[in-house]
Amino acid sequence: QLQLVESGGGLVKPGGSLRLSCEVSGVTSDDDRFGWFRQAPGKEREGVSCITRIGARTSYLNSVKDRFTISRDSAKNMVWLYLTDLKPQDTGVYFCAANRGPSPVICSEQPSKDPYVYWGQGTQVTVSS
Repeated sequence: QLQLVESGGGLVKPGGSLRLSCEVSGVTSDDDRFGWFRQAPGKEREGVSCITRIGARTSYLNSVKDRFTISRDSAKNMVWLYLTDLKPQDTGVYFCAANRGPSPVICSEQPSKDPYVYWGQGTQVTVSS
């Protein structure tokens, strides 16, 4: 079982940047996959990005490509999402998620298509002038 704790959210002006952190605890595996999701008020949760623990395969939601970067440090059990050139439509609660296997672990081209079992409590990102 994995526990996930997000941090790093906040209020930022359009064009600004934030780095979201996800601390992973529990027994990790080479077959783990990590994702970031977000949910805006009144909207469904959507997958933003994905990364595999081994190999660092990644995928991104089209609207955040070239603006967001996902990374991980397997030794430190940390996953980050670096958000740049933020727009008001990026506002929402951002969740870190994790899933295990089956091997070989991949990230789907559309992050929303990957299933996840473990979820963090979320961190609020608000982009407003």
